[in-house]
Amino acid sequence: MAHNWLLYIAAFASAFAISIVMTPVAKTLSMKVGAIDYPKDRGMHKKPMPRMGGVAIVCGFIITVLMISPFVNEIEPKKLIGLLLGAIIIAVLGAFDDVKNLSAKFKLVVQIIAALIVIFSGIRIEFVIWPFTATFKALSAPFTLVWIIGVTNAVNLIDGLDGLAAGVSSIAALSIMVLCILTGSETAVVLMAALAGACIGFLPRNFNPAEIFMGDTGATFIGFVLSVTSILGLFKGYTILALVVSVFCLGLPIFDTLFAMGRRIVQHKPIMQADRGHLHHRLIDRGYSQKQAVVTLYILSIACGLLAIAISVRDIRVFLIVVLTVAVLSLVIYYFNHRIRRK
Repeated sequence: MAHNWLLYIAAFASAFAISIVMTPVAKTLSMKVGAIDYPKDRGMHKKPMPRMGGVAIVCGFIITVLMISPFVNEIEPKKLIGLLLGAIIIAVLGAFDDVKNLSAKFKLVVQIIAALIVIFSGIRIEFVIWPFTATFKALSAPFTLVWIIGVTNAVNLIDGLDGLAAGVSSIAALSIMVLCILTGSETAVVLMAALAGACIGFLPRNFNPAEIFMGDTGATFIGFVLSVTSILGLFKGYTILALVVSVFCLGLPIFDTLFAMGRRIVQHKPIMQADRGHLHHRLIDRGYSQKQAVVTLYILSIACGLLAIAISVRDIRVFLIVVLTVAVLSLVIYYFNHRIRRK
């Protein structure tokens, strides 16, 4: 398949520009509607912060996709409408949550509705694994629902340090974009290019010291788009390998969430109860500064993305290069960790 590289660049650049211009607008809007994050025990900031910056990311992505979609050859209108409608519902839910702090049960119900809209639009995870093909096909909708809800909330849970969720999501989006280029899914490439551009456009005002947070408006929206687009672009082969690759692309938020759930179950605490046990909290408690912790987690996310690409390519030479790269990144992390502990 011949790729339209100019289209991909245009999607990234458009979303980046809209997001960076809309961030100050989102900041002003946050102040007017009372979407303010006040200092709390498990938080990292010491002053009230506007927390509806995700509006900039949402605008960057949605406007770009609407402008670019007429030029995408293989686009399926029904699926695109399902994705955009579900994403808008998630963004509106997040905006209300940033202002009113909605209950977890209510948010889950709305998230399920948004996920079902996507599923009924035709976007589903389908595995063909003989002799269990019929069983997996019957479970297609539940698998898809769990995947969308899980990734949506996983990204939200890592949004605990300045620039962490936006940066990690950018890396995940770029990793999925590369994989979608390999699978030939032009629609998914455009979607991921737009999402990466929107997230990176938000980073200048969100990186430490941040002047605005993305809030649930941005974090859940990003997670939702990542989860749905990964189905569109990476599950085309309908094999279990697609799931493995997708998990590695979104490695940091997924593994951090699974560990958090396991920890709370062992400690007999509610699964949805917030605590300071996430990986980014642990790095801070070990003496890392916010910037050091965030860069460390960026490196881990890059390593996960490279592993996903290596697994997908299935070329031993590529795999060895990626393993070497991951080893070097691990040594870099160890070196900085050792310096911090000595200090």
